[in-house]
Parts: sequence; structure tokens; C-alpha cells
Amino acid sequence: MGASGIERLLEVMARLRDPEGGCPWDVEQSFETIAPYTIEEAYEVEDAIRRGDFAALRDELGDLLLQVVFHAQMAREAQRFEFADVVEAICDKLVRRHPHVFGDANVASARAQTEAWERQKASERAAQGAASVLDDVPLGLPALLRAKKLMSRAARAGFAWETPAQAADKLAEELDAVRAEIASGDRERLEAELGDLLIAAARLAQQLEIDPETALRKASARFEARLRHVEAALAADGRGLAEADLDELRAHWRRAVRAADVSG
Repeated sequence: MGASGIERLLEVMARLRDPEGGCPWDVEQSFETIAPYTIEEAYEVEDAIRRGDFAALRDELGDLLLQVVFHAQMAREAQRFEFADVVEAICDKLVRRHPHVFGDANVASARAQTEAWERQKASERAAQGAASVLDDVPLGLPALLRAKKLMSRAARAGFAWETPAQAADKLAEELDAVRAEIASGDRERLEAELGDLLIAAARLAQQLEIDPETALRKASARFEARLRHVEAALAADGRGLAEADLDELRAHWRRAVRAADVSG
């Protein structure tokens, strides 16, 4: 696409935001109203990658780039920064965080680079006056992903006292606490204990070096495939889920699991 392409995109965005002759919808937007679209476009990029659809990936990357340009244009109008400042900042950051490429440092492996990257980020946070190792973990992240980042950040700082086996024991302990609150009927306490259970699951995932977001996404996909299998089996008899009793649903579910195991 080249520099001329970026310049054209910046010009198009500026025209859309022009109060005199621009698009009324684009003109009335703010950082706050555009932020949800930015998050949505990032997810659509991930979806295209997961599906292996490169035509869709091209389009979705364009949509994501538009979000960057949109925010940069609004910042320009507010005299905060320019698109060029965004580009310069990320270039400087990449050079600073890759001394083994742009300097004299040596990195033996990808894992070593990840560790060096995290040390560099921690140093930058400290230089900016961060009061906690948990500073700047975004509040807007999906809850499970944020829990994972909190656990990882704490572990890198030395707050990791559990082995995987101990983390699994903690998960079982939290499940027992959930069961107790189900029996008590206290909804507020039940919510708190269920949250603790999910945090314990994220901590176990961190100990096992498994991404809980990916694990949950795959589990959701398995659930979806199995339920569709059950629906198809019932539809062959002209029925829906609500028309089958629990024993029949469980039987169809077991067959769906076995079918998935065979095909997998």
C-alpha cells in the first residue's frame, strides 16, 4: 500500500470528520463512542485468522487500521497528538524493546525474548512512577483475560507460591465453597465465591502455562458442536430440545461426545 496509501486514508478520515461537508455520524463521534468499535474490530481480526480466511483478514485489518486513524484524527483535532506521533512512538518502543536486534544484546530463544520484553516493560512502568506491578492492566479486557494477565504479572514479580498441584487443590477448595453457598441460598456470597472459583481457574491456567481464554474458546466450540449434534438428532424425529426429556438429552449428548472423539 505504501506511504501514499496511508496519506490517502488520513485525508479520507479528515474529510469524514470535517464539520463542513463531512459525514454527520463521523463528526459526532468521540473517543468514548468509538472505543467499542475498536475492540470489536480486533476480535474480528482474530476471527478471520482463526478461520484461515485471508481475504477477510485483509478487510478486517483495514477496519482495524481505520480505528487507529479515527482516534488519531480526533486527537489531532483536540491538539493532543498526530498520527505521525503514533507511528514514531511505536517505532521507538520496538527498537527499545529489541536490543538484540537493534543493539548489542544477545537473546538465546523466543522464551528468553519474552522474559526480556517483560523486564523492559516493567522497567518502563517503574520509570513512569507505577506504584504496583498490576498498574496499567486494562480494565476493559474480557474478565478472564484480565484475570490471566493479573496472575501472570503477579507471578513475574515473585508472587507465585503455588505449584500446579497446589493451584488445582485451591480450585477444588473454591468449588466446595461454591457448593456451600448454593446450599445457603445467599446470592451475594454465591457470586463472590463463584468469582473466586474463576480466579482460581485462571491461576491454575497460569501455572500450567495455558491460555484460559483459548481453552474456554475451544471448550465453547466443543459445546456448540455437541449441542448441534443433539439438535440434529432430535430434528430427525421432528422434535426440538424442549420436547425431549433429560435422559434422552443426556443419551444424545454422550453420542455427540463419542462422535467427536472418533472424528478427532
